[in-house]
Amino acid sequence: QVQLVESGGGLVQAGGSLTLSCAASGRVFTIDAMAWDRQAPGEQREQVALIRREGSTNYADSVKGRFTISKHSTENTVTTYLQMSSLEYEDTGVYYCTAYSMGSPYWGQGTQVTVSS
Repeated sequence: QVQLVESGGGLVQAGGSLTLSCAASGRVFTIDAMAWDRQAPGEQREQVALIRREGSTNYADSVKGRFTISKHSTENTVTTYLQMSSLEYEDTGVYYCTAYSMGSPYWGQGTQVTVSS
């Protein structure tokens, strides 16, 4: 089992920046990758960034060059960050941290990001 707790959401003006954090605990040594997904109002959830155990990353085209995913690992925890800059109104949504452990996904409770135009 992996537990995830997100933080860092809020209200920001277009063009601004925000950093989200996700703290993973539990069987963190089983985590193969972590990602940030977002769900805009009335839209399906989409993955915006992923970081693998060895550090390689993937980004959705809509956020390339504006978002950066990173992680910091200790013996018992893994914290993933999503640095978001040049935010756009379309980035508004609930952002969920996802951990992939032994083929199974685990999600946090989500954190709201609202970008005002």
